[in-house]
Amino acid sequence: MFEGQPKGLYALALANTGERFGYYTMLAIFVLFLQANFGFSEGAAGTIYGAFLMLVYFLPLVGGIMADKFGFGKMVTLGVLVMFIGYLLLALPMGTGTVALVCMFGALVMIGFGTGLFKGNLQVMVGNLYDAPEYSSKRDAAFSIFYMAINIGAMFAPSAAIKVMDWAQQSLGVSEEESYHYAFGVACLSLIVSMAIYYGFRSTFRHAEINTPKSAKKDAVAEQNDKSSGVSDTERIIALCLVYAVVIFFWMAFHQNGLTLTYFARDYTATSSTGVESMMFDVWNLVLCIFIVYALFSIFQSKTVRGRSIAGAVIAASLAALFYKYTNLPASTEVAAPIFQQFNPCFVIALTPVSIAIFGWLARKNCEPSAPRKIAIGMLVAACGFIIMTIGSLGLLAPEAQAAAGDAATRVSPNWLVSTYLVLTFGELLLSPMGISFVSKVAPVKYKGMMMGGWFVATAIGNQLTAVAAWLWGLPLWMVWGVLIVLCLISAIFMFSIMKRLERVC
Repeated sequence: MFEGQPKGLYALALANTGERFGYYTMLAIFVLFLQANFGFSEGAAGTIYGAFLMLVYFLPLVGGIMADKFGFGKMVTLGVLVMFIGYLLLALPMGTGTVALVCMFGALVMIGFGTGLFKGNLQVMVGNLYDAPEYSSKRDAAFSIFYMAINIGAMFAPSAAIKVMDWAQQSLGVSEEESYHYAFGVACLSLIVSMAIYYGFRSTFRHAEINTPKSAKKDAVAEQNDKSSGVSDTERIIALCLVYAVVIFFWMAFHQNGLTLTYFARDYTATSSTGVESMMFDVWNLVLCIFIVYALFSIFQSKTVRGRSIAGAVIAASLAALFYKYTNLPASTEVAAPIFQQFNPCFVIALTPVSIAIFGWLARKNCEPSAPRKIAIGMLVAACGFIIMTIGSLGLLAPEAQAAAGDAATRVSPNWLVSTYLVLTFGELLLSPMGISFVSKVAPVKYKGMMMGGWFVATAIGNQLTAVAAWLWGLPLWMVWGVLIVLCLISAIFMFSIMKRLERVC
C-alpha cells in the first residue's frame, strides 16, 4: 500500500493531518463549551453544532467552484488563512455577552468557509498526483493512506483538548469556562504546522495545484461507454438521488458522537476507570495496539524474512510497552467526556486493513457485495450501534432527573460507549468509502462534479439533522436512541427494496 507512492502524497497527507487535528480538537469540546460559556440548552447547542457541521460539508461545493476558476493551491492557502482567523476568534476569551456570541458565530462561519476551501481541494490535488500513468494504479491505496492521515489527527485531538484545559486550570488558575479558549488555541497552532509542511514540501506536489482541462477525447469515450451500458443518464441520476436520501440519515446518526453521545459521556458514564479498562483512555496505548494490528498484517503479507522479522520485533516491542504501562497504572484514571471521541478514528485506522482484507477475500470468491448493498448493510450496522446504547441506557433516569440526583445518580461502564463507537465505525467503513466509489462510478460523465457535490450536500443535510436528537434529549434515553434506530432501519429496508434498481446502474 505504501510502496511506490509519490512523495507529494505524504506531504499533502501530513498537511491535512495538522488541519484535522485542530478541527477535531475544537469539535471534541464544542457543545460542552456552548453550554458552559453561554448556558445553551442541549437542544440549542445541538442546533448550533448541526448548523456548523452542515457548513463544513456543504461549502466544499463552493470551494470547488472557486478552485476551478482560481486554482487549487491558492484556495487551499486562502482556506487556511480564513480558518486561522476563525479559530483565533474562538481562542480569545471574550466573556459571555452579545459581543462574545457574535464573535463565536462569526468564527464558525469563517471556519466553515475556510474548511470548504481547504478540504475538498486538497483531496483533488491528491487525485491530480495520480493522473500520471506510472501512478494511476496506486490511486485507491493513496486515498486509503490519506484517509488514515485524517484519522491520525482526529485520534490525538480529544486528548490534546483535555490536557490543554487541565493545564490551563491547574497552572494558570483559569476557570473551566475560560480553559476552553486555550484548547481552541491548539487549532491555531496546528494550522501553522500544517502550512509549514505544505510550503516546506511544496516542490513535491506543485504540479498538482494547477487546473488541467480534461481531455475531450477521454470524455467522449467515457460518454460513449455510458450510452453503451444501456442505462440512461436519468436512471443514473435518480439512483444517486435515492442513495443521497438514505445516507442523510446515516450521517444524522453517526455524528451524534460530538452531540448526544458526548452528553451521555458527561452525564451518565463513569468518571473514572481502573485496571485494564483504564488503559484505553491513554491514546498512546491505542497507538501501540494499532502498531500490533499492522505488524500482524505485515507478517502474513511480507515477501521477505527480513520484513517478517521486523514486524515480529514491532509486535514484541509493542506488547512489552503495553505490559510496562499496565504495571505502572495509577490507582484510578479520570475519564473526561471528550476523550470518547478518540475511539472512532482509532478504530478507523485499525480496521481499515481488516476491511480491505475481508472484501479482498470475498472478491476472490466472487462473493463481494455491491456498493449499494454495502451501504444498506452499513445502515443496519448503525442501527445496531444505537441498540447497544439502548441496552446500556436501561434503568437510567431521564436527563432532568439524572441532573437532579447529583452524586447519587447511576453511572454506567464506559464500555457501552466504546462498543457503540466500534460498531458505528464498522458502519462508516461500509458506507462512506463505498458511497463515494458508487458516485464516481455511476454519475454520468458530464455531471460527475455536480453529483459528487450532491454527496457532500447530503452529508451536510444529515449533519444539520443531528440537532433532532439533541432536542429530544429531555425524553427517556431509550426514546432518543429509538428514533435513530428506527430511521436507520427504515433507510436500510428502503435500500434493500430498491436494490435491483441500484445494482442495475453499477
